[in-house]
Amino acid sequence: MTLTRPAVRTRYAVPLAVLAVALTACSGDPSTVAVPPTASPTQDSSSAGAPSARPAASVAPSGAGPSVLVSGLEAPWGLAFLPGGDALVSERDSARVLRVPAAGGAPVEVTTVEQARPAGEGGLLGLAVSPSFATDDLVFAYVTTEEDNRIVGFPLSSPQDVEPVLTGIPKGRIHNGGRLAFGPDGLLYAGTGDTGDTDLSQDEGSLGGKVLRMTLDGDPAEAAGSLVFSKGHRNVQGLAFDDRGRLFATEFGQNRFDEVNLLTDGGNYGWPEVEGAGTGGGRYTAPLVTWETSQASPSGAAIVGDSLYVAALRGERLWQVPLAGGDPTPLLQGEYGRLRAAAAAPDGSLWVLTSNRDGRGDPVDADDRLLRLALQ
Repeated sequence: MTLTRPAVRTRYAVPLAVLAVALTACSGDPSTVAVPPTASPTQDSSSAGAPSARPAASVAPSGAGPSVLVSGLEAPWGLAFLPGGDALVSERDSARVLRVPAAGGAPVEVTTVEQARPAGEGGLLGLAVSPSFATDDLVFAYVTTEEDNRIVGFPLSSPQDVEPVLTGIPKGRIHNGGRLAFGPDGLLYAGTGDTGDTDLSQDEGSLGGKVLRMTLDGDPAEAAGSLVFSKGHRNVQGLAFDDRGRLFATEFGQNRFDEVNLLTDGGNYGWPEVEGAGTGGGRYTAPLVTWETSQASPSGAAIVGDSLYVAALRGERLWQVPLAGGDPTPLLQGEYGRLRAAAAAPDGSLWVLTSNRDGRGDPVDADDRLLRLALQ
């Protein structure tokens, strides 16, 4: 796959490992949201001999219900944990990064990302903490600027020293993507959107409508030759790895079906030719899970045990998707409004951000909130 290289300024580098597992996704029926029994797919030739350990058993919410860790946030978007258990939260429209104590309580402002130019669905979006944070002190953010969407990095101890890592990601008032996640290979993955221009998703010369994979310098993975990990996406706002190295992504549909996809290196997920289930005659990979758009509008995602938890905006619920097969279960339905992000905490709990002050919700005085959901 050939890609026109965008402008990149490099600064950060860490040693990288090799991705251990690459798996193929399975087909689904557009009338159901159930994960097929083949949700644990067979290995392709690139993963021969890779370990096949099963993830831990499913975990369900405890009977106590969620606790509110923080209130009064302004359209929070990104959520990432530091090694000690504190969390970093980004606010889309204020461009602030906040630090929340592991036990909850008043957040402390870390910095304001001055180059952010919030508008529509753009602004300060996803966050990710370097897997080598103990030695490099680095935090990464996905930012909408005057010119583009870009990924930047900064030392937490000196957050004003913001450096561009990858520039030139298309921007728009809608469909900016924005989620960041580090893989078990030490590489940084980013979900991007089509910005409303559906041609970008299949355009190999564009970074829009893709899932990108890069080093901490913003370069393609060694021997990959391209920043593009997968293409054919409309708007990816959720990325989550399981403990087998598989990457799951949530994707907004247009009028009919939202999706969860199990991504593989070089995979094509069909947008704009296919929305929801279907392979376009074998040209594309079908989603693992589909929902009607009224039930989801899926944003952030996290995996705990062998369940994928998906924060739903329009659907105003948290979906628990059993990755070993079976029907997804709606949690918190209608209780906290729109949900933007979910992240697995170091203590085994699940933290969830609401998104009722994003211009599309119906906020109450306590919004927006950061919730902690105990799992058992």
